[in-house]
Amino acid sequence: MAHLSEAEHLAVSAAVSAAEANTAGEIVTVVTDRSDGYSDVALIWAAIAAFTAIATLTWFPDFYLGQVDHLLGKWNAEWTPRGIFGLALFVGILKFAGMWLIQLWQPLKFFLIPGPIKSRRANARALELFKVGTDRRTTGRTGILIYLSMRERRAEIVADEAITSKVAPEVWGDAMAAMLIELKRGQCGAGVVAAVERVGTVLAEHLPRADGDVNELPDRLIEL
Repeated sequence: MAHLSEAEHLAVSAAVSAAEANTAGEIVTVVTDRSDGYSDVALIWAAIAAFTAIATLTWFPDFYLGQVDHLLGKWNAEWTPRGIFGLALFVGILKFAGMWLIQLWQPLKFFLIPGPIKSRRANARALELFKVGTDRRTTGRTGILIYLSMRERRAEIVADEAITSKVAPEVWGDAMAAMLIELKRGQCGAGVVAAVERVGTVLAEHLPRADGDVNELPDRLIEL
């Protein structure tokens, strides 16, 4: 699913090129729809729904057995242990399947995912992409990744060794804030551009461009 237009892709690429004109740092930008599929979280919610339904049946057996009798057109039916356990199994399976199916609607699925889990998965995905596409890919260990995950509404900045040795992680807070302002306006491309500009300013201060510096990583925005 594309979140940025062709014009926004070009704007981000131009911003990266402009930022790298003044620094030895290599900026990589990645925008992705989501950081994880969260199937495990969906399964947990389905299991919670199933166990809650069975527990409710256990707490109020007379009421629910009466409702089943009424639904089936029976009066004062004699419930055997086998019938009760069978009903509990049926209800559990029904609730499990129902909760799983309604989570196929993505807005609800991501609403039900706790914020800390989203943050951890986004961070893990950013680190994974950094290791694959940026880490140790530059001569001076000067790569830095700006990562934005749309479904989770999370952003990460991960830097290589030469940058982390000179720049504290909290310094990137300004870049995050600048990106957030644009994202709240619905301007994803402008948000990435703003982050690139702030990151470029910091890199130019701590890692100025040297004579003969070559571009080692692509300037184009990567959208997954």
